[in-house]
Amino acid sequence: MELSLAQRVGRIKPSPTLAVTAKAAELKAKGLDVLSLGAGEPDFDTPEHIKDAARKALDEGKTKYTPATGTPSLKQAIIAKMKRDNGLEYSPKQVIASVGGKQACYNLCQALLDDGDEAIIPAPYWVSYPDMVLLAGGKPVFIETTAEARFKITPAQLEAAITPRSKLLWLNSPSNPSGMAYTRAELAALGEVLLKHPQVVIASDDMYEKILWSVDPYSNIVNACPALYDRTVIIHAVSKTYSMTGWRLGWACGPAKIINAMGDIQSQSTSNPTSIAQYAAEAALNGDQGCVTEMVAAFKARHDALVDALNGIPGVRCLKGDGTFYVFPNVEGLMARLGCKTDLELSDLLLDKALVAVVPGSAFGTPGHLRLSFATSDQVLKGSVERIKALVAG
Repeated sequence: MELSLAQRVGRIKPSPTLAVTAKAAELKAKGLDVLSLGAGEPDFDTPEHIKDAARKALDEGKTKYTPATGTPSLKQAIIAKMKRDNGLEYSPKQVIASVGGKQACYNLCQALLDDGDEAIIPAPYWVSYPDMVLLAGGKPVFIETTAEARFKITPAQLEAAITPRSKLLWLNSPSNPSGMAYTRAELAALGEVLLKHPQVVIASDDMYEKILWSVDPYSNIVNACPALYDRTVIIHAVSKTYSMTGWRLGWACGPAKIINAMGDIQSQSTSNPTSIAQYAAEAALNGDQGCVTEMVAAFKARHDALVDALNGIPGVRCLKGDGTFYVFPNVEGLMARLGCKTDLELSDLLLDKALVAVVPGSAFGTPGHLRLSFATSDQVLKGSVERIKALVAG
């Protein structure tokens, strides 16, 4: 008798970014010189003062269970950060620490969505949003954007997407994969629409808040529209800001009713985030932020150089972004030149023939594009562009 799996497994697909990384690793294991622009992981080491805090926690024997939703001291560090950086006030019952920002996103979907509830997802989107919605029994509703709109939705598009079944809106600014950020004015305009639809909860994915170089200062939708405070969940993590991807520590702040439900779900899955990671994250949030400034300066320099280089490749059109460590060029002309019908074919060709690993834009809901991560060295970035140019030249 053949074993059968739960139907929910058939609704989802593996992470394409992890799949590209795994395939690149296989080729590297065979001795091939693969240049990877796939994974969204800073190439900097975790700052020393953060590692010191983890060592101290180990030496002090802080290796036991903690409260499922995080230690009181970490929650206080998160509360202080949200007040200091975002001007928002939360109490401990409005805060949950999780195993990375991804678990916070997953917990939110599980806590909020019933079968058939709709979650609005602007495209391009982070690859995990739709699958998390599907695992919760919800229905993803996509809003397509254009390069002319800098991959951002308009109030009219949002209004048209909302139905009586709409329960959740995902907003990610600055965006993975586009690198674009909403201005406060743009968020305020979206907020005016959302105020008319009180059943919609907003998930504000602020993962790249600090990795920003736009003229406009950072703003999330609660900053722009304070009336949405009571139905917005802000999700964040130390992963990108402090180069702590492997530490797996994120958090969410929002209405106590939703946060409490997320905590109940977490208590029956992972329970608490790793104790040592919590003490390290506390040091990251409370400590000197100079390390962040240094990393962002390096990312901005890489961004500028990569955008210029990509626009020198025939068939590639790349906009300048506002932040993150991604660019999202249109490659439809490159696909035509190389005889590729889809961006997936193109990404496979680049890996097989040029030994350059990238992620196809269709994985993010926007075909005809590629996502390139510049969270890597200048040498890798320059070499990748040279290899793509060589492939185009034949």
